[in-house]
Amino acid sequence: MQMISLEKELSANTYPGRGIVVGKSKDGKKAAIGYFIMGRSSNSRNRIFVEDGEGIRTEAFDPSKMEDPSLIIYAPVRVLGNKTIVTNGDQTDTIYENMDKQMTFEQSLREREFEPDAPNYTPRISAILHIEEGTFNYAMSILKSDNGNPESCNRFTFAYNNPPAGEGHFVSTYLHDGNPLPSFEGEPKLVAVPDDMGQFGDMLWSSLNEDNKVSLFVRYIDIETGKYESKIYNKNQK
Repeated sequence: MQMISLEKELSANTYPGRGIVVGKSKDGKKAAIGYFIMGRSSNSRNRIFVEDGEGIRTEAFDPSKMEDPSLIIYAPVRVLGNKTIVTNGDQTDTIYENMDKQMTFEQSLREREFEPDAPNYTPRISAILHIEEGTFNYAMSILKSDNGNPESCNRFTFAYNNPPAGEGHFVSTYLHDGNPLPSFEGEPKLVAVPDDMGQFGDMLWSSLNEDNKVSLFVRYIDIETGKYESKIYNKNQK
């Protein structure tokens, strides 16, 4: 698979929706995470990321303007021991609870499907990072309707064992803006991951469409120690 420029990919796309990037830093020492949300409606744009334990959750920027919290208020990132879960919806909790009962990532997601937001049927995208004794692997998943048919759910899981340094993968909910919004297609895209978390986060944030971007979370986890550093970017500032 040919590596693409994530900066160019995002800059050329006004609405990829929500996106997950996971990979390994160029020096091979850190596991990297990027998760962003965007919005076209006032309800979707009325959000911020806030810290929640070792993870994050979405929160209404102005609670008085919140219309429907069902698909926009959730915990995108949760940590279960040496596993970090990243998703675009409340399937984070499904994965967390089931993996805590010794189910696998893939088994956990069999309980879920795409979002019930006709006519878009937004895909549920998820990732799991596993760090143990200096080793790192990750998997990504997308649950999507069968070409807009809500009667059928297509499930794809991609596992990356011992990922090469400086490489990661990117998946988003949509291919681009549209009505209805077209779901992401194909494998997660191969992208570069730098050593510096600030550089990585700033690149992602500046590449997202200024009108539609809402929030971004980045985290780098030391593969040897499990210690991490994180940063949140919110367009809405309190």
